[in-house]
Amino acid sequence: MDASIWITLALTLKVAAWATAINLLLGVAVGWLLARRRFIGREFLDAVLTLPLVLPPTVVGYYLLVVIGKNGWLGHWLHDSLGINLIFTWQGAVIAATVVAFPLLLSAARTAFEAVDPQLENAARVLGLNEWAVFFRVTLPMAWSGILGGTLLVFARSLGEFGATLMVAGSIPGRTQTLSVAVHEAVQAGDDATANLLVAIITITCIVVLLVAGRFSPARRAR
Repeated sequence: MDASIWITLALTLKVAAWATAINLLLGVAVGWLLARRRFIGREFLDAVLTLPLVLPPTVVGYYLLVVIGKNGWLGHWLHDSLGINLIFTWQGAVIAATVVAFPLLLSAARTAFEAVDPQLENAARVLGLNEWAVFFRVTLPMAWSGILGGTLLVFARSLGEFGATLMVAGSIPGRTQTLSVAVHEAVQAGDDATANLLVAIITITCIVVLLVAGRFSPARRAR
């Protein structure tokens, strides 16, 4: 393969890995909150956080520009106060992939936590475990299979993210051009050979990830 394809693949894997790691931390925390706590606006919060799953990726990208763009309320502060610019950077691509894929892990984590029997957690408390110990020694281990399945789906989704990434990070070869964006550029340029190769890489990778994720689905584990 051409060296540029390896660079694009490495960048895509880096973006997907960072997005997956961030989503794992946030998804587990928010999933547990929605599964174990009752508060006003809980379902509304769930709906808002799930929006990126149903909104067009370009709309998500526009919202991100409004927030982290140089004229956005957060981006303006980051640029003027800290000299940080997230637009047209690989970090911006990570943010785009994180936001778009987050609902997949949130849903998986919430479902996994809701499947944990609260009586087992109460029994651990009776035995003297504090809340942190109950979470890490009882709740999380029992919910981990479902969370891991969601994590793999997030990784696959991050690999193929296009719309929001293109709007936020652009298509700078070697810097922000991920595989999905490179496919678009190759098709636009009429380079069918490169487009076919990139599509094959993405498709094979996603199939492998989905097959592995399927082994951790609740239905499969219940058999």
